[in-house]
Amino acid sequence: MDEAEDDDEMPLSMRLSIADTLTLANATCGFLAVYFTTTGVLIPHLTGSGDVGVVRNNAATAVLLMLLASVFDLFDGLVARKLRSSPMGAELDNLSDLISFGLAPAYFVLVWGMVVGSVHEPLSALAAIVVLLAVVLRLARFSCVTLRDGIFQGMPSPFGALTVVSIVLLELPFVPTLLAILGVAWLMVSRVEYPKPRGTLAIAMLGWIVISMGMLTAWAFDAPGGELMLQTGCSLQVVLGAVIPLFATARRVNAFRGHRREARAAAQS
Repeated sequence: MDEAEDDDEMPLSMRLSIADTLTLANATCGFLAVYFTTTGVLIPHLTGSGDVGVVRNNAATAVLLMLLASVFDLFDGLVARKLRSSPMGAELDNLSDLISFGLAPAYFVLVWGMVVGSVHEPLSALAAIVVLLAVVLRLARFSCVTLRDGIFQGMPSPFGALTVVSIVLLELPFVPTLLAILGVAWLMVSRVEYPKPRGTLAIAMLGWIVISMGMLTAWAFDAPGGELMLQTGCSLQVVLGAVIPLFATARRVNAFRGHRREARAAAQS
């Protein structure tokens, strides 16, 4: 009885909902992604003691954790709409996203620059900072700017993080990789409109994440065709990151032209 009374007296702002629990799981995945990137990729590189297969497994684990974080991020919003979210929900979501989709991919980029060669390390560090700051600015703007229902302004941070990681995993030459990463960072702070993952789009997004997890697992365990599957999946992720802004821009241009035609017709009548 005393415990129940204590629970009733707990301030509403301190009570966690189911959605908040999913949000905290998102943050945990982001932290573990940094952990596996450090212990499984960076430290073996610095000490020269890493087996190629072990390093690949740890890199895949770090990316899998970012994918899992995006699943939690997808479901915490759905659960919050269906059930309820605590007053802390929005703040917890932003802080968790900063860890999983800001710090974790930025750190992944930094470690990639250290692994590919010390001559590239300063530029990769700069790119990592740009990615992190882009996510910070995007999340801050999301909290301050009110948009029409159903859209995001700027590439969503989970999508941006997974696109950045995909670019790194493609193992392209350094300069194209660097430019592509900076391009994704720009898209995250741009005014390009992206649809919110609801309904069919949410199901499609979840399906794509599950497929990506399967391809990463095949690559991590050196399964037949695993390398090809990884390259295909990463390429599709990058293509989606490039194509969606084009469709969004074309849609805005068509909408603008439609409004102008309606205005002219109204003026003539």
